[in-house]
Amino acid sequence: MTESIDILAIIIVTLGIGVQAWIGLGFGLLSAPLLYFISPDYVPGPILLLGFVLSALVVLRNYQQMNWQRILPACLARIPGAWCGALLLASLPQNLVSILFGLSLLLAIQVTRSRVNLAPSSGVLSIAGFFSGLLGTATSVGGPPMAMAYQQSDRLTTRNDLALFFLITTPVSLIMLAINNYFSWQTFMLTLPLLPGVFLGYKLAGFVSRQFPGTNVKPLIIGLCTLAATGILLKGLWSSFA
Repeated sequence: MTESIDILAIIIVTLGIGVQAWIGLGFGLLSAPLLYFISPDYVPGPILLLGFVLSALVVLRNYQQMNWQRILPACLARIPGAWCGALLLASLPQNLVSILFGLSLLLAIQVTRSRVNLAPSSGVLSIAGFFSGLLGTATSVGGPPMAMAYQQSDRLTTRNDLALFFLITTPVSLIMLAINNYFSWQTFMLTLPLLPGVFLGYKLAGFVSRQFPGTNVKPLIIGLCTLAATGILLKGLWSSFA
């Protein structure tokens, strides 16, 4: 049974990483709610660690295209956001964490679908960075606030800037979680078996992008995430009233 669960978790990570490496967003949205159903311990620490590894791969491959100066305001703003997220996580019981997680995912999905026209200015990136830190640390889904700031940018710019942002700032969230006893050696042990999914997903993204360069998978991702987020929300509500 345990082996079957581990294999299922690796498949989920592979698909989520593949989507994010392909279009720049989707790992947290897709994988976090599905892994949460397997075990709440996968969220947020292991998801953040796996996303960090993916960001490192993207940055190393596209290092010459990275704009360090542009994402600096978002990186600085993530620090207080991550602190607030860790405090929020530490102050809530498990059933309320499930409700918060479900609501945050549904909000993130709506943000991802939004047609609001924003440009990645310093002010917009600062606000996005704060909320990315808040949501990312509390729920492991910190991409949508940043993605919203890049809605008018091309796919490669968005992917590269988000990868650089998460490479720099994910350690901040992990430190905040560790301070509040939500990140430990057990988190590493839980994450290690899932690492093959990162490399498989990264390779999968390269293959898919060559085979289907113009395919729009966003509606499918949003639909799946909506179902998963709704399930988690209902699970939290059921626990509250049971």
